[in-house]
Amino acid sequence: MTKTDIKVENVVANARIADNLDLEYIESKLEDAVFTKKKFPGLVYRTKEPKSAFLIFRSGKVVCTGSKTAEGVRVVMDKLAADLRSLGIDVVEHPDFKVQNIVASANLGKELNLGAIVVGLKLEGMEYEPEVFPGLVYRIAEPKSAILIFSSGRLVITGGKTVEDCENSVNTLLTKLKDLELL
Repeated sequence: MTKTDIKVENVVANARIADNLDLEYIESKLEDAVFTKKKFPGLVYRTKEPKSAFLIFRSGKVVCTGSKTAEGVRVVMDKLAADLRSLGIDVVEHPDFKVQNIVASANLGKELNLGAIVVGLKLEGMEYEPEVFPGLVYRIAEPKSAILIFSSGRLVITGGKTVEDCENSVNTLLTKLKDLELL
């Protein structure tokens, strides 16, 4: 597969922006912040431009989701830091972040026989219960990832930390399917 065949849908990253944070104060000052202590220990903060969402914890750690690139994560992390500094909160100006997960999609452009794939790959790294979920879950050890395979030929790749991880995972799957003459 070429790079254009895989579309990044979401980049999940985390960072430490402060030593501790007052979530009640942040919720009272930021319009799109919601803190429901009884339901979840973190504050949810959504930004509209660029669109993203943060889980912010008292420990000063944050999880960012919604960006489609690492550069996008940089932009929204810096925006979060600026928003919090504007409230007088001492936070890191340009927080270092680590990409934890990339969710991507691809379309092989042809129908797949999931039953034949299960038999061909001898259930190695697989979960397939069509009465529970219509896709086959294929786990790959290197790079560590999982691919949801649908009979339509669509794939959802998750667990990679880079776009290259996602591409390598798909190439691993395609090589196995071609070797088994299932593609």
